[in-house]
Amino acid sequence: MLKTKIKEYREKAGLKQSELAELVSARRETIVHLENGRYNPSLKLAMDIAHVFHVTVEELFEFTEEES
Repeated sequence: MLKTKIKEYREKAGLKQSELAELVSARRETIVHLENGRYNPSLKLAMDIAHVFHVTVEELFEFTEEES
């Protein structure tokens, strides 16, 4: 399961979902799904988002094994 801190960083930066989407050439819906943990981003998208917030991909995303 992928956990993300995108919403936390986005709100701290004062960005709307649509503004972040525009900065990384994605759709707002993609940002919504990322923030809700319902979408696994491509490596490029993950890196682009991390670059916007000046953090590493590892700071933004955490992958955990789902419990059976």
